[in-house]
Amino acid sequence: MNNAVYINDIQTFMPNQPVSNEEMEEYLGYIGGKKSKAKAIVLRSNGIKQRYYVLEKGTQKALFSNAQITANAIKKLESEHFKLETIEALCCGSTTPDQLMPNHTLMVQGELGISEIETLSASGICLSGVNALKYLYYGIKSGELSVGVATGSEVVSPILSAKNFEEESKQWALLEANPTLAFEKDFLRWMLSDGAGAMVLQNRPNEKGISLKIEWIEVLSYAGQMPTCMYSGCEMVEGKPVGWRNYTQSEIMEKSLLSIAQDVKLLNENIVEYTVVKPLKKILAKRALVENEINYFLPHYSSHFFRDKLYAGMVEAGLEIPYEKWFTNLPYCGNTGSASIYIMLEELFHSKSLKKGEKILCYIPESGRFSTAFMLLEVV
Repeated sequence: MNNAVYINDIQTFMPNQPVSNEEMEEYLGYIGGKKSKAKAIVLRSNGIKQRYYVLEKGTQKALFSNAQITANAIKKLESEHFKLETIEALCCGSTTPDQLMPNHTLMVQGELGISEIETLSASGICLSGVNALKYLYYGIKSGELSVGVATGSEVVSPILSAKNFEEESKQWALLEANPTLAFEKDFLRWMLSDGAGAMVLQNRPNEKGISLKIEWIEVLSYAGQMPTCMYSGCEMVEGKPVGWRNYTQSEIMEKSLLSIAQDVKLLNENIVEYTVVKPLKKILAKRALVENEINYFLPHYSSHFFRDKLYAGMVEAGLEIPYEKWFTNLPYCGNTGSASIYIMLEELFHSKSLKKGEKILCYIPESGRFSTAFMLLEVV
C-alpha cells in the first residue's frame, strides 16, 4: 500500500517563563563562581534573545523531566477530533532522555497512562525528532498504522548547569592552558535550550481546517567519511571518542564527560558542505523540487551566524530560496535540537497564514557526525 500521510495537529510545551540573555547564568549558574568569557561572544553571533529552561531560577533545580514536557505537548493534541486512547503508535526522539534505560518513549507513555501501543525511541541529536517522525510516516504510508503521535523534545539545561562542571572548574590552570577545549564546552551552554513538540499523524486529512500532507522525508548521513563533531559521554583522544565507561567515577566528574562539547572549528568548516551542498544535490537529482513551488522554507540552524552560509550552500547545490520565504523562531524559542522543527511548524501551522496548495520545505542538520534531513510538506 502507499497511503497518503497527514499531519493533522502540532502542539508544543515550553517550560516555565522565557529566559533573557541577561538572566541565563541565574538559571544555569556560574562555573567556578566566575562569569563566562564565551557567553557574550556566542550570543552576539547566534541571534538568540530568549529561550526556555526546566530549571528553577537561582537553584538549578529541574522542575520538569523530559518525559513530562513531552507528555504535556502530547496532551495538548487532544480535541473533539483526536483522543489519546486512539493512538496506535508513539514515536519519540530526543538527544537528552532522562535516563539510559528504559527508553524515552516508554517513560512518555507512562506519563500519558496509555497502553497496548507500538513504541519507537529514536536516539541521536537534532535528527532524532525527524527519525521518529519518519518511522511513523512509514508505518502509516505502508498501511500498518492509521494514527499515531511523533515527538521531538530536549531537556538540556540540567546538563548545562554549573554544578556539573564543579570538579573540572577546580583545575582552572589546565583550562587556561587549553582555551580551545574550555570554549568548546562553554560554547553550547549559550546555544541550547529546552522544549517539546508533538504531531498527530493520520491516514486522512482533517475534515475542517488545514492538514500538512507529507510529500517526502529524506535523511542522509556522512558519518562514514566525517569525524565526530558534537559529543557527550566521551572524551576525544587523538581524534577518536573514548566512552565514559573507560574512566573511573572521579575521572568522569573531573573531565565533566557527561557535558556536551562541540568541535567548533570542524563545525564551521564542514556543516554547510555536508548538510546542505552534498545532500541537497543528491536529493535534487531524485526529487522534483524547484524554488517557485516552495512557499515556506523552515531551516533548523543553531545560530544566525550560519544563515548566509546556508543560503550560499543552497545556491551552490542548485536551489535558491529567497529570504522572504524563510521562517524561523530561533530568536525567541531558542535552539531546542530535535524539537526545533516541531516548534517551528507548530507556530506556522497555527498562524492562520497557510493556504491550501502551499508547500513547505524543512531542513534539519545534525553536526554529531554530519547528517541531515530535508522534508517537503503540502498544505491541504
